Amino acid sequence: MLTIAIIIGSTRPQRVGEDVAQWVYKLAQQRSDAAFELVDIRDYNLPLLDEPVPPSQGQYAQEHTKVWAAKIASFDAFVFVTPEYNHGISGALKNAIDFLYAEWNNKAAGFVGYGSAGGTRAVESLRRVMAELQIADVRSQVALSLFTDFENFSVFKPASYHEPALNDMLDQVIAWGGAMKTLRDKADPSRG
Repeated sequence: MLTIAIIIGSTRPQRVGEDVAQWVYKLAQQRSDAAFELVDIRDYNLPLLDEPVPPSQGQYAQEHTKVWAAKIASFDAFVFVTPEYNHGISGALKNAIDFLYAEWNNKAAGFVGYGSAGGTRAVESLRRVMAELQIADVRSQVALSLFTDFENFSVFKPASYHEPALNDMLDQVIAWGGAMKTLRDKADPSRG
């Protein structure tokens, strides 16, 4: 069974991203075609990138990087729950992504964005980053508006029409995650 991380992409105090991720997780748990886990980047206390060697070399010196790398390596695919800050992703999410390289490769990703424009610009930014990391990102995404899916811009109350969009995105992540796992297994027969 595929393992999929639902990554909370904000570390701000009083963030709404945790509520969004819990909603994604709750709906994902109703499925039987993959195993899902919430991964909160805040739990990893990653400083600004402090590795002396580029991540593409896989020579991690810092213990926090090694712990983060082991967690990300354990997944077949990802769902990024991302806020939109100034037409892009949070610095904390970008920093967490940038710590690693090979652990992201040949996996699949989907996106749940939130913000004044549904987080769509943050998702577009993430798509470019995913391409560089050799992550296959799926077309379907969920766009949550601060104006219509949050009471007083802070209490998460998603419209019901987001559920089919979330399930479509998860269907694609699972399909592509399975295909990418086959690719990884062919490249490394010991994984099979």
